[in-house]
Amino acid sequence: MNCSSLHRVNKFYHFLMACMLFIFSTMAFSQLSDIAPVTDDTLNNPLPGDWLSWRGNTASWGYSSLSQINTDNVDQLQLVWSWAMDDTGAGEAAPLVHDGVMFIPAPRGVIQALNAATGDLIWEYRPGITEALEGSIAAAVPAEERVQSVMAATAYAGVGRGVQKNIAIYGDKIYAATENASIVAIDIRTGRLVWETQTANPELGYFYVAGPIIADGKLITGISGCGRYKEDVCFITGHDSESGEELWRTSTVARPGEPGGDTWDDLPLRFRAGSDAWIAGSYDPKTNLIYWGTAQAKPWARAVRGTDADALYTNSTLALNPDTGEMIWYYQHLPGETQDMDEVFENILVDIDGRQSLFKMGKLGILWELDRVSGEVIKATDIGYQNIVNVDPVTGSVRYRDGMIPRIGEQIDMCPSTSGFKSWRAMAYSPQTSAMYIPITLNCELATFGPTERELGGGGTGPVRRINYPHPDAGDNLGELLVLDIPSGEVKWRFRSRAPVNTAALTTGGGLVFFGDWDRKMYALDAENGEVLWQTRVTTSAQGFPISYEVDGRQYIALPSGTSGASWAASLPRQLASELKRPRNGNAMHVFALPEK
Repeated sequence: MNCSSLHRVNKFYHFLMACMLFIFSTMAFSQLSDIAPVTDDTLNNPLPGDWLSWRGNTASWGYSSLSQINTDNVDQLQLVWSWAMDDTGAGEAAPLVHDGVMFIPAPRGVIQALNAATGDLIWEYRPGITEALEGSIAAAVPAEERVQSVMAATAYAGVGRGVQKNIAIYGDKIYAATENASIVAIDIRTGRLVWETQTANPELGYFYVAGPIIADGKLITGISGCGRYKEDVCFITGHDSESGEELWRTSTVARPGEPGGDTWDDLPLRFRAGSDAWIAGSYDPKTNLIYWGTAQAKPWARAVRGTDADALYTNSTLALNPDTGEMIWYYQHLPGETQDMDEVFENILVDIDGRQSLFKMGKLGILWELDRVSGEVIKATDIGYQNIVNVDPVTGSVRYRDGMIPRIGEQIDMCPSTSGFKSWRAMAYSPQTSAMYIPITLNCELATFGPTERELGGGGTGPVRRINYPHPDAGDNLGELLVLDIPSGEVKWRFRSRAPVNTAALTTGGGLVFFGDWDRKMYALDAENGEVLWQTRVTTSAQGFPISYEVDGRQYIALPSGTSGASWAASLPRQLASELKRPRNGNAMHVFALPEK
């Protein structure tokens, strides 16, 4: 075949593909033409059958009030459909459900819309497809036409790059944040790209791991990739949801000459690293505040980063005005943190005894209760596993124990390891039991922190030589679901497993708590007493954010599985439970329900 013939064939192929995509886009639109726009009211007061925020509601409870599946019948759960996702990155999906449609955030920026009752694909958004189609129809493609990888778009590797934990829904759009430091809006009916806004230069290492949330109609997102030295710092931004226009930007590191700037001593801006905002925030419409966590300063060890000072606003909870980005208050949980003990994780908003409280837990296993209006500490509850700091339960003040501040090249024995007791696997609140259900991994570490380069492009976490070992109180177990009674701070019960608990927790109105572990097991336990009522095994490690929803009067439980991931899902099981094995692929969604009558 000559070049002219090849050219004609190639043009015909692109014409045919464009026609197929046009037909598919039209079909997708007809399937979703009746889907209702999501308003501020529906976000703040979601219907029980929907799951509109990454943790179910804007307060991040991780709770579904649905009770069709309950303690009496959960043992009858059966798989009704499953859906395989890409294995091009870690699967840590937090799906959404609205009007009978499930929207799944898959690795590398892929978003898929499925019929939530049957698992049938409606549309798929895949970054990078628009160039091949010459602008005819953007990114609404059937699964079989997965022809372009987005791997080449990665500027340089970063921990977590390619993970897409959560997405947001508002109006007639789905919103996501990309591994190339941009925010995108996708048409909810067709999967077509509506707009894309670049917020930072990915060549400097910036990328997103967590997706946006919606607060008072604004699109709010926190950036990651802030470990390397550069003439800039991490931030949280607010955007117009219709256009993507940036409305405000709040730095998560105090700059020289600004309030809190002296808490880095005299370090210039280029050497103030860290404070990534890599977990999505929460929103309280009553206070009109968003609550966002920030990660530790980098490099991790004080001796490596060159300051013993507090390093604001790292390892803090920030309360921001969603309309302006103004910081109303902050609380720094671990001033001058020095061992990679993140406090960046989810913020759960609960009213306790008439007080508007915020609950969160970081790697150390300290449950913080803050007043979400003022930021004042109400209570700090140490679960008793860590050996690094002493914390005052009333004031929340933290003091490092003797010998626990690392020196370069000197080994320290610390619990937890740099993986933490708590990580991104979110805890859940149940209003039925007034308790928090907290995924824990029981591990410790002999750690030796090393030096790093003090120059632009250097920095990072700083090397650490790790020797992991099981926690002395763990027996043969690495995993634990810890249940804390909120009013008293006392332990209600514990469930332990050989494998690390590797999903967020989900509580339901049926008196249940769902979660899964690294060894492919998924569980339903009685939320009151911890009795195991149901379990099953899936394709690979349970990994991600379980949800519950309802379609046409039938309740469903969606449990994700996934591969890759950080220490909990990689080095700890390999080193400390080597007899456990899992497949190297299997990112998927598994959906269960009771038998149809």
